[in-house]
Amino acid sequence: MKPRRLFISFSGGETSGYMTLWLLKNKAHEYDEVIILFANTGQENEATLQFVHLCSLMFNHPVIWIETNINLENKAKSSFRVVDFKSADRTGRVFEDVIKAYGLPNPSWMHCTRELKTRPMTKYLRSIGWNAGSYDTAIGIRADEIDRVDAKYKEHRFYYPLAFEHPTTKPQVNTFWKHQNFRLQLKGYQGNCKWCWKKSLRKHMTLITENPEYFDFPERMEKEYGHINPRSDLPDRVFFRSNRDVAAIRAMAAAGGFEPASDDSVVYDEELDASYGCSQSCEIDFAEDLDEVEV
Repeated sequence: MKPRRLFISFSGGETSGYMTLWLLKNKAHEYDEVIILFANTGQENEATLQFVHLCSLMFNHPVIWIETNINLENKAKSSFRVVDFKSADRTGRVFEDVIKAYGLPNPSWMHCTRELKTRPMTKYLRSIGWNAGSYDTAIGIRADEIDRVDAKYKEHRFYYPLAFEHPTTKPQVNTFWKHQNFRLQLKGYQGNCKWCWKKSLRKHMTLITENPEYFDFPERMEKEYGHINPRSDLPDRVFFRSNRDVAAIRAMAAAGGFEPASDDSVVYDEELDASYGCSQSCEIDFAEDLDEVEV
């Protein structure tokens, strides 16, 4: 008889943490093996790493921390490394390796989640004999964001407990963590990643005003690796939508004239608030083609 296996993708956000706790309490007994993975990008907020560390103690179940291990000589041989709270990269080294290999990620080149999270996670699972189709994948998407559920989730064995089996909304998640002795010490607009290019322009301008040093890393990446492209006739890449670089974001923020992002903001402007799906955390799209290789 084949073992029943559950892979929990722990993004480092509060929804993910709540889902993991619910699964361990209510569903773990239905599985022979349960694995929780957290993929570190090297550009997480320190509060995210602290939260993952504390959750692992709260779960009473090990959280395995992994990072991508890019092979710059042969990208097809890229792998993963297992780290922990103390050894996890905080400098952006692993992110920089991805950029060296594939160029800057942006709205036209959306490979950062694939290379920093999806591939190292699935490669780890394969390394222990968990091949595709042999396990369920639990993903922290809530009932109030059900439009993000993959249409073929049953075929792919994706499991969305907070969307269907235990319908949960963001206010309910907030209420749960409010009554715990710790929680993620980040505002909603800050998110797990310090400067994720998927955030809205309003969030970028707010963040670069509050913590300008967070954007030093992407600014250096643009200067050093913007030229990396599959063809020499393509223009240099930058990170942000509308072909904006970090310098442009800094200038726009310095000029002012915008309402800063806040947790309870009801203001919406298409130019300032459109995003590419980045909210508090980056839930992984495991349905993407893992065999696709981009330069």
